[in-house]
Parts: sequence; C-alpha cells; structure tokens
Amino acid sequence: MIDYFPGDSRTNHERMLAGDLYIADDPEIAAQQQRAVRMTNEYHAAFVQDMDAARPILAGLLQELGEGAHIRPPLYVDYGSFITVGARTFINYNLTALDVAPIVIGADCQIGPNVQLLTPTHPVEPQPRRDKLEAAQPITIGDNVWIGGGAIVLPGVTIGDNSVIGAGAVVTRDIPANVVAVGNPARVVREI
Repeated sequence: MIDYFPGDSRTNHERMLAGDLYIADDPEIAAQQQRAVRMTNEYHAAFVQDMDAARPILAGLLQELGEGAHIRPPLYVDYGSFITVGARTFINYNLTALDVAPIVIGADCQIGPNVQLLTPTHPVEPQPRRDKLEAAQPITIGDNVWIGGGAIVLPGVTIGDNSVIGAGAVVTRDIPANVVAVGNPARVVREI
C-alpha cells in the first residue's frame, strides 16, 4: 500500500480529528464507533419503555443536547460525540448523522424523518479510494431551520437561520438564511 502520510507521525484518529485525510482502520476509531452503536441501541430500547428515562443516554452519546430537544429513534451516528443539538429542536425518526466532522444543529429546528447529515468525503481518484482514505467537512444548521423528510445534507454545508429545505432535497452547497430551497441539487426558490 502507498504511504499517504510520509513524515506524519499522527495516528489515523488524530488525522481524522484534524480534518485531514485518514484511514478508518484504527483501533481507537473502531472503539468509538462501537460505543456509538451500543449507545444508540440502548437509547432506542430505553425510549420504547420511557422516553424521559432515555434522555440521559442520548445526552451521554451526543456532544451537547439542548434543553427540550427531542430525537425520535432509531438514530444512526458514526460517533455521536461530534453532534450538537440546540434547545427545543425536534428530530423525527431515522436520522442518519455521520459525524466524522462536527454537526451543529441550532435551536428550534424541525428535522423530518429519514434525513441524512453526511460529513464524510472520499477521494475521487480510484486508488486512494480503494486504499480507504477519507476525510470530512462539518455541517452547520442554523436556528429555526426546517428540513423536510428524506433530505440529504452533504459535507461542508451551512444552512442559515430560519430557512426551509424541501422534502427529498439534496443540499450540496450553503443555503442562506430566510429562504426556501428545494430539489436536487437544492436551489433557492424564494425568500421568506
């Protein structure tokens, strides 16, 4: 295999945290991913019995869970520890939040079912991709944003305050505040 990191003594986990290319085959990365799988399953099981009792599990999984924020399971994350959810935000069933880089969701947001927030990136060139290199770019969702069901937000995207993303939209670039954006790729169709 090609040495993609000559002279770089950092672990793959350290490169990942820095936002640089890394190879996910790292014991520390695997342990954190396993923790996330375990905790999301614990959260789901506890939520079925008592959603209030499940909240501490969710708070332990995420970097930050704002007061009054609510996430319906199932929830799928890479780590959870890089996700911030603002106060009073509601996230419906089946969120997939691949948080290799930070995902920040503002306060008072509404996120529909089956939304995907995807921070990982992969090389376009075939050999580095075959060699399992990846990186990530953060996603930032402002306050009071509504993301319709089935929407996909790609790496590096920021969605401005008060904006609405239509159901099924694929958000490939930043969306300003106070607009409605729809389609694939998502485009602004009107101001609010």
